[in-house]
Amino acid sequence: MVLKRIVQLFIIIAGGTAGYLYIPDLIKLLSFTSGSWLDTRYVAHSVGLVFGAIILFLLTFWLVDYIVNFFAWIEETLVKAPVADLLFGSLGIIIGLVIAYFLNTAIQDIGISVISQVVPIFSTVLLGYIGFQVGFKRRDEFLNLLTLAKKEKKKSSEDDDETQVMPKVKILDTSVVIDGRIADICQTSFLEGTVLIPQFVLEELQHIADSSDVLKRNRGRRGLDVLNRMQKDLPVNVEIYEGDFEEIQEVDSKLVKLAKVINGIVVTNDFNLNKVCEFQNVQVLNINDLANAVKPVVLPGEELTVQVIKDGKEQNQGVAYLDDGTMIVVEEGKDYIGKTIEVLITSVLQTSAGRMIFAKPKLLEKAL
Repeated sequence: MVLKRIVQLFIIIAGGTAGYLYIPDLIKLLSFTSGSWLDTRYVAHSVGLVFGAIILFLLTFWLVDYIVNFFAWIEETLVKAPVADLLFGSLGIIIGLVIAYFLNTAIQDIGISVISQVVPIFSTVLLGYIGFQVGFKRRDEFLNLLTLAKKEKKKSSEDDDETQVMPKVKILDTSVVIDGRIADICQTSFLEGTVLIPQFVLEELQHIADSSDVLKRNRGRRGLDVLNRMQKDLPVNVEIYEGDFEEIQEVDSKLVKLAKVINGIVVTNDFNLNKVCEFQNVQVLNINDLANAVKPVVLPGEELTVQVIKDGKEQNQGVAYLDDGTMIVVEEGKDYIGKTIEVLITSVLQTSAGRMIFAKPKLLEKAL
């Protein structure tokens, strides 16, 4: 309501100003007031001011609501925009306008009136727009230079001075948050430095938590609970990255781009994201690799007691599992499904997707 009154007041002032400046000349041009009370210049200006204000207000009365709605839309957009977007967009506009000012100063020296009047307006609008676009679209690189760049600090001691490099920022992806083991790893202080949660990862978690599918909803809520635990209860610095890469649709691609921009490390348990990071020379920490590294070592030739659960992919194969979930493929184990048998380890295959053990029944070994 206040904004509407301000717009109306502006229209009245603009109309009064226009009437004050031009209506006396119009009256004089028509020359039908010669010798009348309107012939006095003071009276003519006063009449022009009043008529100009009334006429412009009446002519643009229907535009007031559109103007107010337009300003309200701009206000809502600016309020919702991240602070970094507003800051760097504004800085870009300021730089563009400064360049336009110096350019227009040189143009004013040109004697051609059309160029000196039209070109400055065009250049001001164009350079202001270009400055905003550059500042807005390159905000992440600028933010990196100011906040998340690689830091170095010097530490003094009695014996010598040492240069200490801060640990790289660890960027969590959606899968590793839902997995939950990252919280336990942080609690043991094995993960150094700042843990960064991108805003687009939070949005994906919220979308999963709001899913109509019960399993997805539970996974999303578990991920949000893990983040709350990490932020409130664990001895780790958790920060939220509010930037986004609007030109990129996939969350995994945004993670890789963010890691490149801030020189960070992606933390994941997604096998495919792990391969993409390696291909694009982005450092990655895979939780599955860590889990495999701390599993009990199983070597070929050792004996285990397992329960064969189901068929394998190949003919006559059976599948069993260790307590930690490691799959054991039992050759010639199809006949032992549902039974607990002793097996002899033949080989171990370890990848980022997990560890797989190949074995054969010990009874078969004795028979041979």
